[in-house]
Amino acid sequence: MPRLIAFIDSSIYANSVLDHAAWVGRRLSADIEVLHVLGRGDMSSNEVNLSGALDPDARDYLMAELSALDEQKAKLAQKRGRLILQDAKQRLEAAGIQVVTTKLRIGDLVETMHEFETGADLILIGKRGEAADFARMHLGSNIERVVRASTKPILVASREFKPIERVLIAFDGGASITKGINYLSKAQTAFSGLSLTLLKVGECTADAKDRVDHATAMLRAVGYQVESRVVPGEPERVISEAVEEEKFNLLVMGAYGHSRIRSLIVGSTTTAMIRSCKIPIVLFR
Repeated sequence: MPRLIAFIDSSIYANSVLDHAAWVGRRLSADIEVLHVLGRGDMSSNEVNLSGALDPDARDYLMAELSALDEQKAKLAQKRGRLILQDAKQRLEAAGIQVVTTKLRIGDLVETMHEFETGADLILIGKRGEAADFARMHLGSNIERVVRASTKPILVASREFKPIERVLIAFDGGASITKGINYLSKAQTAFSGLSLTLLKVGECTADAKDRVDHATAMLRAVGYQVESRVVPGEPERVISEAVEEEKFNLLVMGAYGHSRIRSLIVGSTTTAMIRSCKIPIVLFR
């Protein structure tokens, strides 16, 4: 039985993650596991420096008060998390998903992902977290960590779910997107029956054309309707313009083909595309 993992928090992206999960789940008849991870900051007060001029009795009293506050905050965070998961389960069941399980975890998101991703077909996460409205173009801090660490395809949900009919594949011939082509070429995926466009940005060399033709043939062999083309220019600009002008509903691309250090120096196409595109993106690493 196919299995999906959906990570949610209390942000405005949570419902979109669930709606995208429901869409995939219905197409695959998949089980969905919904995870809500409470970080260390959700469970305790900010660290307080008690090294100042406090006598021992005052310091002990203050520590006891802070401990009680931390315990209360942890209980409230867990109660809130359980309510978030309860609402998520009801939303997915109302959308037609037969098997929905929920888990509340305390710790690190990436560690939790490693614990649960074995056997999953797809992981879903929101583009931005709980502070999304305060930083419109700021990405969720966990996206790159999750994508770099996971061996599974990651669907990064947009702010709002919209029907998915047309898919753009940003093809660069690299190992990551080749993994994506192999995934799409399986007998049945969530994208079976959709219209695909394979776009290679760059110089139209004989090698580039051969790679595009080979990937196109693989997809057509399993029944996809595929258009393919090679377009000169800068990948970020060409892909963004294609998404906007041709009204694609989903972008598929390879992710973070370079190290974090190189990305810091020259920038990351993956991060730029997640930031600029207003549609969901499926990333292969």
